[in-house]
Amino acid sequence: MITGNTRRVQGFAPIVADWRRLWREAVTDPRELLDLLDLGHLAGALLPGTDTGFALRVPRGFIARMRRGDPADPLLLQVLPQVAELLDVAGFSHDAVGDLDARQATGVLHKYPGRALLIATGSCAVNCRYCFRRHFPYAEETAAAGHWRGAIESIRSDTSINEVILSGGDPLSLSTPKLAELTDALTPIAHLQRLRIHTRLPVVLPERVDTELATWLRRLPWPVAVVLHANHANEIDDAVADACTRLRASGVNLLNQSVLLRGINDSVEALASLSERLFAVGVVPYYLHQLDRVAGAAHFLVDDNTARALVDTLRGQLSGYLVPRLVREIAGAAAKSPL
Repeated sequence: MITGNTRRVQGFAPIVADWRRLWREAVTDPRELLDLLDLGHLAGALLPGTDTGFALRVPRGFIARMRRGDPADPLLLQVLPQVAELLDVAGFSHDAVGDLDARQATGVLHKYPGRALLIATGSCAVNCRYCFRRHFPYAEETAAAGHWRGAIESIRSDTSINEVILSGGDPLSLSTPKLAELTDALTPIAHLQRLRIHTRLPVVLPERVDTELATWLRRLPWPVAVVLHANHANEIDDAVADACTRLRASGVNLLNQSVLLRGINDSVEALASLSERLFAVGVVPYYLHQLDRVAGAAHFLVDDNTARALVDTLRGQLSGYLVPRLVREIAGAAAKSPL
């Protein structure tokens, strides 16, 4: 009998639904991850023999959605360090999308007209192996430094900015009081009209969407878009569905952006299942990104012709609102580039 605020996942002990505790209990040892999935005997073949420079981090609740005994599980492949990450591949760099060239102030990126992106934190609940900021210098470029003062002044002084985008890392890895400190400072800026939050936490650590967070979202003075990041339908379990329900009840608009990843979601079936599952929990499929060419992620690349063919076929099978826009981010471009 389980009582109190807990949930049980098959094969795992009951977990108290406190996101801070679950964050601390995340798996950071690749061999432990493989052991949990009955794959420990394959550690020598699956894991790189040297440090990739990008640590493993994955919450246990996300691991519970992976298939035991399957080294090709689409959730496992998103987080497991691989030998291929050590390859030096031409055209793949440390700053694949030109973040550092778009720096306007410490932790403030101004890539597109009307929008300022804040690197709110370098922390994430999960380290995705294809992350385009896996080499980003978070120690020097975090907008939260100095109680946001530099970031706030940069936005206040640029009246062309009407939308602030919270990114990272993952902005929801910050405490809710820290997030409120930021939005309280942004509120007096008259030219701001919208707030956008890019986050993976409601997917990988749905307990983060607690009462305190929902209350903060409800009290914000602007229309708010929360852009989630799920790549495969298996990521969206009942706990994620509940988190999406709580987010919608707080008055935000829910969108999803995914990345097209070889061996993970590069089939019509996988993409269709993802769109249908997202919409079932109240999330609109928004973008399907071609892989950002960041060093260490070349093994995930799907070529453009295959990507276009997948989306063309998807368009023939699903309602238009379920088909995400296939785009690429090009450093220096004024917007995402459709393919």
